[in-house]
Order: sequence, then structure tokens, then C-alpha cells
Amino acid sequence: MVFYTQDDSVKKVGRGRELKTPTPATIRRLVLDVLKPHQPSILDLAQALGSLEGVLGVNLSLYEVDQETENVRITIEGNSIDYTAVERTLNELGAVVHSIDEVAAGTKLVEVVETLQDR
Repeated sequence: MVFYTQDDSVKKVGRGRELKTPTPATIRRLVLDVLKPHQPSILDLAQALGSLEGVLGVNLSLYEVDQETENVRITIEGNSIDYTAVERTLNELGAVVHSIDEVAAGTKLVEVVETLQDR
């Protein structure tokens, strides 16, 4: 039988044995709202992000263009996405993460389920 401490830091299993805190689940999907300059292009951003370790696919959608900047929605999927590496890559290319709009982690990607409130 498994018991959890209030802060979930130690698990106790029958006969007084203890297990260490589980490692965090790996990130499988990130959806980011990003502000970038006109250059580099979204092609360059996609290639840079797609070459990161643990990334299997990248989708960039340009949804707003201003005089000096562009707003891009970036979806990244992979087996083990390192958010720090993603953010560092974007910053090196002059882009800034406005918000993290979606994150999926674990061994299975779980899709959003529509509820009555969403209809």
C-alpha cells in the first residue's frame, strides 16, 4: 500500500520501506505564444526548434504582423522536450515567450475534452 506525505515528498510502502520522490513527467507538447522580430523568418525558427534534442515536430503559425514584430503560435511535440532549451533558442533568435498556452506531459498525450461549459 502506498501513502503520501502532505507535501508528496516521500512515499511509504508496506513494511516501512520508503521510495524516493518520483521524477517529473517529461514534457510531450508545448504550445507557446511568441513575439519575434521580422527576421529571422518562421522557417528559420522552425528549423532551429526542430533540431533540438527530444523534439519530434514543430508547427509555427503567424497570426499577427506589426511594423517591427510578429506574433507566432508555436506547437512543439516530442518525447522529452526541454523547455529551457526551447526558451534559450528562441531568445538567441530575438524572440520572447509571451505565454505558455498548453503543456502536455507524461507517457501519453491527453487531448482536451469539450465539456458542456465549452459549448
